[in-house]
Amino acid sequence: MTINDKSSATPNKSKTVVEQHIPIKNVKIHGDKNTGKARYAPGDQIYVRKFSGFFQKLRQRMNLVYFAFFLILPWLQYDGHQAVLFDISEQRFTLWGLTLWPQDLTLLAWLFIISAFLLFFVTAFLGRVWCGYMCPQTVWTFIFIWFEEKIEGTANQRRKLDAQENNANKVIKKTAKHTAWLLFSLLTAMTFAGYFSPMQDLFVDVFTFNTSLAMAGILIFFTLATYGNAGWMRETVCLHMCPYARFQSAMFDKDTLTVSYDSNRGESRGPRSRKDDPKELGLGDCIDCNLCVEVCPTGIDIRNGLQYECINCGACVDACNGVMSKMNYAQGLIRYTTEHELKGKKVHILRPKLIGYAVLLIIMSSMLLLEIVNRVPLSLDIIRDRTELARENFNGEIENVYTLKILNMSQTDNTYKLSVKGIENARWNGDQEITVKAATVSTLPISIAVDPYDLENYMSDITFVVEQISPESDAKVEQESRFFNKR
Repeated sequence: MTINDKSSATPNKSKTVVEQHIPIKNVKIHGDKNTGKARYAPGDQIYVRKFSGFFQKLRQRMNLVYFAFFLILPWLQYDGHQAVLFDISEQRFTLWGLTLWPQDLTLLAWLFIISAFLLFFVTAFLGRVWCGYMCPQTVWTFIFIWFEEKIEGTANQRRKLDAQENNANKVIKKTAKHTAWLLFSLLTAMTFAGYFSPMQDLFVDVFTFNTSLAMAGILIFFTLATYGNAGWMRETVCLHMCPYARFQSAMFDKDTLTVSYDSNRGESRGPRSRKDDPKELGLGDCIDCNLCVEVCPTGIDIRNGLQYECINCGACVDACNGVMSKMNYAQGLIRYTTEHELKGKKVHILRPKLIGYAVLLIIMSSMLLLEIVNRVPLSLDIIRDRTELARENFNGEIENVYTLKILNMSQTDNTYKLSVKGIENARWNGDQEITVKAATVSTLPISIAVDPYDLENYMSDITFVVEQISPESDAKVEQESRFFNKR
């Protein structure tokens, strides 16, 4: 493409033509051999063909571990309580021996930031592998496809079944498939809800029909969401709803490892016998079997170049390698590679972008660990008596009334010692030792009395001190307040 920019500096001087060349990569879109139309239109039903290979076995094992982890985690118990519980109603998150409160939102913020930069690092290095191997949408989609294969058969059998008119066989298979989908979606919804509500109580309430209307609504919503996303929408979520698919290209470079087709080796493509020499026929290694398209869960043709729809699952790699082995050709026509490698250039594994992400990850992870180590599982909130700032008691002392709220953020019952400093000879009225149960708040009303001769100003700064004495610990918190004199 050429852009002619004509400009004149002065009226009497000749015009200068400046040519700016914008690089364009021409991509040939290959269509159906008979009609010439695109093999897949956006609204077409994609019948993913089953194919085995190294990357598909790796993906299946990773999906199994991921799903088992998701399913089992909320059932685990730790020290008498659910190991992982994000209790929104009680405003506390429990992670084994760590309980996080609203005061600890900075820790959660650090976790989210680190997770985002880890995703950026992995994407810059290995492309969109998160989508292909770990994304819940991909995992659940392949699980739903597994139900389809077991009930309706192979991709060709499913295609023929959908083309049939309604009959008993079709109705039975469709009913069985959708029933399996809905039951699995309900299991998913109940497990997901178990991260936010005690799991054992939740399952008992559901199976005894004793759950609340709010929880029933949540379960219905997530059941239908799972059923719709993994059963009906599938690749539509990846292509049109997932924001990651849109901004991933900003993290790619020419050394990013992606699933790519080696056009220099594969073109020109065309069918041939296994005994034929492709060089004599003027053909490349690609036999145009279309198997790489049939196994793709998003229905793209990887031979058209890198596309944002590609989720780097490696299904087309396994399919192509299987065909190459049968044709006695070298594997790797479609493979995980980089743009530089395909062009015969040197691949740079260590590059500024990756190093920058790695350094940021180390710094942020160190700060998170430092904050966790220095975290004091104790909080103190002081509420003054607003009706009367100061009063004179029967001993002639000036007295201020306070309400102390002590939050035990640990998972054990602790005993604390309370004191005040800042004014000489201040007298504490109330309990100075209190036991607070694990993960609870205890309210303690007290008053501080001071001889008026010890007060030099109308307002004095004081500090309340709470120290843990049992079990023995270094946990200690100090909170400033004010002591008022009578005018």
